Amino acid sequence: MSKVQKNKKEKEDSLYTAAYDLFTTKGIHNTAISDIVKKAGVAKGTFYLYFKDKYDVLDKIILNKSTEILSIAIKKTNSEEFLNFEGKLLYFIDYIIEYLKENKLLLKLIYKDLSWGVIKKAYKDYKEINEIFGMFEEGFKDSNLDKEDIEKVLFMIIELTGSVCYNCIVLNEPADIDKMKPILFNTIKKII
Repeated sequence: MSKVQKNKKEKEDSLYTAAYDLFTTKGIHNTAISDIVKKAGVAKGTFYLYFKDKYDVLDKIILNKSTEILSIAIKKTNSEEFLNFEGKLLYFIDYIIEYLKENKLLLKLIYKDLSWGVIKKAYKDYKEINEIFGMFEEGFKDSNLDKEDIEKVLFMIIELTGSVCYNCIVLNEPADIDKMKPILFNTIKKII
């Protein structure tokens, strides 16, 4: 990487980090682009070299952070031994839940966007996302489901998990996540 490329990457990373910090502490609506560039220590025009507006940087943060959560969860899951697909899947989901419980500000920021859309956007760039697909394909290898239907099951489980986490962890509705987790797990068992 040349010195110019390194400098550009550092500025982009600085803007990204500043936006993430401000969005999680002040909120999206209370953060102006001028706040982001001030915290990043760059000129306002530099922001527009990398992002269209603050919602563009927000979309990139959501994609990167959501993908990071899923990647960490599948790496951790793959490092364990399981007797069956159900156990492996529930461990994977539990890891995501516990991660989000510990990172409530992150969960507020990504809102309900820990979703299928994230997986579809990230699967080409992150080998771990492909490992999630692989886990599902292996889990359903003896079923009558084709690849498209397996992806639909994955869609339902990720969407359900993201939505339940947001409502239970952030809003504490209809109950806290520890009370909802057994119900969520039973629902996932029925889906698979």
